[in-house]
Amino acid sequence: MEKFNSITVKAMPLPIKDVDTDMIIPAQFLTSISRQGYGQNLFRRLRDKDPQFPFNQEKYKGAKIIVADSNFGCGSSREHAVWAIVDAGFRAVIAKSFADIFYNNSAKNGLVLATLPEIVIDNLIAAATHKELILTVDLEALEIRQQDGQTFPFDYDPFRRYCILNGLDDLDYILSIEGDIAEFRKQQARQQKPYVLSRGINSNQP
Repeated sequence: MEKFNSITVKAMPLPIKDVDTDMIIPAQFLTSISRQGYGQNLFRRLRDKDPQFPFNQEKYKGAKIIVADSNFGCGSSREHAVWAIVDAGFRAVIAKSFADIFYNNSAKNGLVLATLPEIVIDNLIAAATHKELILTVDLEALEIRQQDGQTFPFDYDPFRRYCILNGLDDLDYILSIEGDIAEFRKQQARQQKPYVLSRGINSNQP
């Protein structure tokens, strides 16, 4: 997993509620077990249907942050939706709310999700729609910052924050504490005493 501390980049607005995982990556494109290659079909149906869809607009080229509405990532539990967003170059999604499974899948893949109040999201979407919006997503400080100085704090699971800051997926984290696990096992083995029967097997005495 790529480390994530802080990024300052262009943001793309996505003013759609209840963006589900099939909208993010349609089922017909789930043809590989590899995480690579899904980005080219991110929001494919919406991109093909609407020339004005944000992902088709030149002014949003190079954006690495999506500013979305509520219940982003709902629907099926397919992890491919996160893979597609990451493969397309996005590092963070800011929204009013997220589906729980999508939130967990994102954390495991290094995609930072930040939840902000409705009024803040509405203002950010409006700003990104009418002009170039540059945002800083600072996972270390747990802040979203605008270039005009406005700062918005957000919460993040401490364990997942530690893993993303250090570029650790679940397996990497276990391997990083392998020495601690080995030492714990040694201590546990020393503390355990073998059970010895002091009386016969058929004894009824305590």
